[in-house]
Amino acid sequence: MKKALAIDVGGTKIYNTLVDEAGQIAGEIEKHSTPKEYSEIIDLFKSIISKYEDEVDVIAFATCGAVNNSNDGILGSTGNIAKDYPKTNFKSLSTKPVFVENDANCAAWAEHIIGASKGYPYSIMLTLGTGVGGGIILDNKLYKGKSGAAGEMHFKIARNAKRRCTCGSKDCFEAYASGTGLRLTAVEISGNLDITTYDVIAGLEIGNELMMRIFNTWQNDIINGIIGLADIFDPDVVVLSGSMAEFVNTEYITDAVNKEIVTQPTKVVKASAGNYSGMIGAGLLALKVGVNG
Repeated sequence: MKKALAIDVGGTKIYNTLVDEAGQIAGEIEKHSTPKEYSEIIDLFKSIISKYEDEVDVIAFATCGAVNNSNDGILGSTGNIAKDYPKTNFKSLSTKPVFVENDANCAAWAEHIIGASKGYPYSIMLTLGTGVGGGIILDNKLYKGKSGAAGEMHFKIARNAKRRCTCGSKDCFEAYASGTGLRLTAVEISGNLDITTYDVIAGLEIGNELMMRIFNTWQNDIINGIIGLADIFDPDVVVLSGSMAEFVNTEYITDAVNKEIVTQPTKVVKASAGNYSGMIGAGLLALKVGVNG
C-alpha cells in the first residue's frame, strides 16, 4: 500500500506522520514548534523529509495559507508565520513528488473520504477555532476557484464596521463565528473587557443566563453564515470542526438553517475524521494526485 509523508504546517506548530491510501495514520505523529525564522522552517522540513523520504511515495503538505491550483506554492502570507514562507519552493525539498494544499481544504477532503461527509457529493466544512477555515466539495471534487483561494470565510455578515477581521476588513463571518468572535460578543454584551471564551463556556455549563445569551448570539452568527453558504452551494451537509465546534448544538443549527434557506434542506454535523484530519486529507490528496497524476 502506498504511503505519504504528511506535514501539517501552522503558525505555532508543525506536525508530521505517515498516511496510507486508506486514510489511516501509518506512523508516529511528531510535533514541532514552528520556528520563527524562515530558514529554520526550511531546515525543519528537510530534516523531517530526510528521515522518512525512503519510506514513502509522495510528500504531502497541509499548510496555512491559500495554495495555487498547481499545488506547489502558496499564494500569500497568513501573517502568523515567517514572512518569507510563501516563497518556499516545495518541490525542491524532495526527489519524491511533493503536493501542497491548504490545511482546511485537506481537512474537508478527509471528512469527505473517511469522515462525517463521506458519501455526500456536496459538502462544506467550517473549522471554528481562533479563526474560521473553510473547504468546499462540489460533485465529489475539491472546489478551489480560479486561483486556488476559494473557501476563505471572509464574507460580510454585518454592516456596522465595528469588528476588524484578520484579513484587514471589517465584519467578516470569521470575526463573528470564530473563538475570537465569541470573545468579542461576550465583551459587547457583558461590558467586561476581561471576559474570555472559557468564562462563557463555564457559565454555559451551569446555566448562567448572561453566558447563555452570549453563546446563543454567537451561535446565531454561525447560523447566519451557514444560511448564506447553503443558499449559494446547496450542500448535502455542512461539517463543523475545530476547537469551538465541540460546544455548538448541531441539531438546533440544522433546524434554524433549514427554516431560512431557499435551497433544499441540508444538515449540520460535527467532524469525525479526528484531530489529524489535515494530515490525513493531505496524504489522501497527494496519493491521488501526486502519485497517479
